[in-house]
Amino acid sequence: QVALVESGGGLAQVGGSLRLSCAASGRDASRFAMAWSRQAPGKEREVVAAISWNGANTYYADSVKGRFIISRDTTKNTIHLQMNSLKTEDTAVYYCVAEPVFGTVISGPHDYWGQGTQVTVSS
Repeated sequence: QVALVESGGGLAQVGGSLRLSCAASGRDASRFAMAWSRQAPGKEREVVAAISWNGANTYYADSVKGRFIISRDTTKNTIHLQMNSLKTEDTAVYYCVAEPVFGTVISGPHDYWGQGTQVTVSS
C-alpha cells in the first residue's frame, strides 16, 4: 500500500546538522501517519519523531526534543527530519515508517519500512 525510500544520511560532526528525507509512494501514501525510527548499535529501535497524515500532530522522543524537527510536504508525499545540534548518541540507522493510525506509528508495530539510512556523528 505504501513504499518508503529514505535519503540524506551521512557523516556529521558533533553540533552539526543533517536533513533526512523520506519519499512515500502508493495509493495510501497521502493518508498514512509517518515517523522516523532509529536503531543505534546494541540498542532497541526507538521512534524519535512522528507526524500525522495532515501534519497537524507531531511527536518527539525526549532524547531529540528541541533538536529535531519533523515536517511533511503533503504535495510530494515526503517527510523530512531536520536534525540539529547532533550528538554522538544520535549515531544510528534511521528508518522511515508508516501506519494508518498516528498512535500506532508512534508505538508500533510497524508494517511499512524504508531501507534505512546511516547517520554517523563523530567528535
